[in-house]
Amino acid sequence: MKLYIFGSCSGTEPMPHRHHTALALEINKRVYWFDAGENCSHTAFTMGVDLLSVSDIFISHTHMDHVGGLGNLLWNIRNYSCNTKQLPRFGGVTVYIPNLDTYDGILTVLKNAGGNYRTEYETPVKQITDGTLLKNDDIEVAAHHNHHLPQKEDAWQSFSFSITAENKKILYSGDVKTLEDLSPLLSQGCDLLLMETGHHKPDEVCQTILDRGYGVKSIYFLHHGRVILNDYDGALARCQKIFPSVKFCNDADVFTL
Repeated sequence: MKLYIFGSCSGTEPMPHRHHTALALEINKRVYWFDAGENCSHTAFTMGVDLLSVSDIFISHTHMDHVGGLGNLLWNIRNYSCNTKQLPRFGGVTVYIPNLDTYDGILTVLKNAGGNYRTEYETPVKQITDGTLLKNDDIEVAAHHNHHLPQKEDAWQSFSFSITAENKKILYSGDVKTLEDLSPLLSQGCDLLLMETGHHKPDEVCQTILDRGYGVKSIYFLHHGRVILNDYDGALARCQKIFPSVKFCNDADVFTL
């Protein structure tokens, strides 16, 4: 199983060598995509990721730094399919998103971008709610609402994801209001926590996880905020002093899990 980081930055002004948050897991040559910040499909393609192997796209919430590259990702998958005369390798691309209005807006842009966004494959969209979103022989992805955004008409607008694959448990925080949003998941332990820092101080997250005895084996920070962007080396040293198995993710990183 490989973890690709296409974008590692929070919703800041443009930063050198960093784009907004996007990542993916590749399992048995199938790509499961999480969040789609700016430029993510270009980064993935230039890293050698096969866009036609993308089968599922999960959007944690529809702030621009998590969804700004979704239209371009879908467009590039379509263009690559047309140019190579190949269909997506797993039959189509399913988009999971909390806010269907946002997806409808992206689809309107795509339809006005030339060719009416006609495809030879299906691109179904599913509104995210709590519970299992996808389960197959390789992976199970479940959504857990958080309080980064308030409910809208009884529908939660922001989610974290628990991922089980290859006998490993991975938690992707998305954006969370406080660490309490993740407490029920962290209390069950995990092999890897992919944790945002745009709204939290990474050393305080490490200390809380350590103090509470959560069974977290490794923490990879991403969606970097000012604490990391302004003092990368210092912040990393402080975190590793508390929790040695910490990494700070960078654009174009690839990890074998």
